[in-house]
Formats: sequence, C-alpha cells, structure tokens
Amino acid sequence: MRRSVQLGGFPLLSILMFFVGCGGGKDQKAGVAGAPGGAQANQVKDYPVLTISQHTTTLFSDFPATIQGQQNIEIRPKIDGYIETIYVDEGATVRRGQRLFRISAPQYEQEVRTAQADIKIAQAEVNAAQMQVNKVRPLVEKNIISRFELESAQYSLQSRQAALAQARARLANARTNLGYTSVTSPVNGVVGTIPYKIGSLVNSNTTQPLTTVSNIGNIYAYFSVNEKQSLEFNKNNKGATIQARLKNIPPVTLLLSNTTEFPQKGRVETASGLINTETGSVSVRAVFANPGNVIRSGSSGVIRIPRTVDSAILVPQKATYEIQGKKFVYIVESTGTVRSAEIEVLDNNNGRFFVVTKGLNAGEKIVLEGVATLKEGAAIKSRPINTDSVYQQIL
Repeated sequence: MRRSVQLGGFPLLSILMFFVGCGGGKDQKAGVAGAPGGAQANQVKDYPVLTISQHTTTLFSDFPATIQGQQNIEIRPKIDGYIETIYVDEGATVRRGQRLFRISAPQYEQEVRTAQADIKIAQAEVNAAQMQVNKVRPLVEKNIISRFELESAQYSLQSRQAALAQARARLANARTNLGYTSVTSPVNGVVGTIPYKIGSLVNSNTTQPLTTVSNIGNIYAYFSVNEKQSLEFNKNNKGATIQARLKNIPPVTLLLSNTTEFPQKGRVETASGLINTETGSVSVRAVFANPGNVIRSGSSGVIRIPRTVDSAILVPQKATYEIQGKKFVYIVESTGTVRSAEIEVLDNNNGRFFVVTKGLNAGEKIVLEGVATLKEGAAIKSRPINTDSVYQQIL
C-alpha cells in the first residue's frame, strides 16, 4: 500500500517538473526577445540637417493705406436759389468747365437788367457833363466867365464818370452772380454723390455740398510707419535730406481690397517731418498713376515696400522654435550632438523663412525638421539635405 503511493507520486512529480521547465523556457525566451526592444529604445534617430548659406533676398513691408484722389473738390452753391436742372449723374466722368447744375435765381437776371439801365443813365449824365465842360471852356478862355465855372463843370464831369464806373461794376457783379446759376466742374474728375434733387432750395450756407468732383488721374495712398520703422528707412536709404532718402526707396506696390495687385507701380513722395505724439507714427504718402480711373477716392488698400538684403543668412521657419518670445534653433555639433542657440531676426519676413541678424553663421548646420522632439545635448544621426533645393522652396 505504501509502495503503491510512492509509485503513484512519481509520475505526478515528473509532470510538475515538466511544466516548471516549460515555464522557465518561456521566461528565458521573453527575456531574449525583450533585449532588442531595449536596444531599440536607445537607438539614435536621424534628422534632416541643413547647412546654412548666405543669399540675396527681397523682403516686403506691408502698411494699411487709405486712398484719396489727387483733388477732391466740394461743389457748393454761391447763391440762393432752387436746383432747376441736374446735368450729370453720380459716378459720371466730367471735364473741366462741364455744366453740372443750374440754379433758378431770377433775381440775378433782374439785377443784370437793372445794372444795364443804370449804365445808360450814368452814360447820359456823363455826356451832359462833358457838354457842359465843352460849353464853359471857350468862355473862360475869352475871359467872359470866371475860371471857377470851368473847374466846377470839370468836377461835375468827373463825378458823373465815377458814377458810370460804379454802374459798370454793378453790372459786372450782377453778371457774375448770374453766372453762378450755372455750376460747372472746376477740374477733370468723377462726380460723387448728389444729395439734392431738382427743386431743392440751396444756398452758400448749405451743410452738404451739391456734390464732390474727384480728380483721380493720379491717386494718393496715405499710410503710417512707426518710429522704429522710420529709423530703419533712414538707415537703409542714404541721403542728406528726407526728400533724397525718399527718392532712394524703390517703387512700391499697391494691394487692393480684394488682395489683387494694382498694375501700376508707385513712388513714395512725402513723409511728415514730425512724429505724431499720440500715435508715435509718421504719415507717409505714395502716388500712383490711375489710368482709366480704376481706383476711386475713398478706397482702401495695402502699400507694400520692398527691401533687398544682400548676403542674408536665411533660416526656414520650420527649423525654429520659440520660448518666451525668443527664437531658437538646434545647431549640430561635430560630435553628433545638438545644442540650442538663440537667434535674432528681422521683423519682416515672407512667412517661410527668417533673416537672421545674430546667433548663427554661414557654414553651421542646423536641424531642419522635428525640432520639437529634441532636447539639449541629444545625439542624432545627421541626414544632409540639399541646400539649394531647400532655399529654392522658401525664396
């Protein structure tokens, strides 16, 4: 009985030892399989690396602008009366001297007729006075009457001549007022809004003008630059005076409100000699030719001023990262590790690259992509990128 128990336990012990052995084998295999995973975790990753080189590039500075015609002339009545006729419509193109309105003012026609009658009366009185002088003179010469009579006649003649001159002046004034009943355009331009209609009573004190005629053969684009930008312009454009420096600014571009580029290039003509103490800005004006009157007064746009930078160190924006407003790149050392370097860049850029002014030199190598996954002193495997192809994409 005791023997049968021993014989029965032997197979059970063997089975247990077999399962324990199999379990141990699995653990050993798992350990071996895990070894490559640990090595892979410590494997050095490769990153695209760009060698920095110098290039000539053109940067653009954009400034919001308001557009005005070369002349914006308010047309106002100079006399009291009713609008009798409107010869043009809003938006019409007119020439200098072309009639715009007719104002009904019959009183001025009456004044002209009255002044003409007064001239005839004054002329008759002059003639009578002249006859008196002619009558008295020979009598005085023959000593028939005293010289006093001749002088009196001459003074009377002078008085009548002065009255005639006044009558003629009144006629000229009446004709001028009558001429104001026909309102004409003082310049070539485009008619603005016409707030008054036929029958409206107008006078010289009317708040709104009859209309506005805008001479838009040339247009003025007004924009502002801050004090820092003004100093940069003075630094980058040589000249002893403001006008001389303005002449050195290259032709500028006007971007219309629909973001299209106006085909005519403009030039910066004037800049205020004073800085606005409230805004800290300088007012600047650029002029553009406007063939066909394409752009109207009151429009808005953007002035784009180019600036050429020679031997510029350019860094793709995707190769940078920012911490607390400062920009950094990762420079690849000769040891295969990376170190972060702070760079200073120009304010204006084209949205694809920065122009570095400090912190990076030509010939140094930087990590082009994946900078967010790096840290100081990390070891990487460099994958050189063709420099020309990168700069062709960003320039």
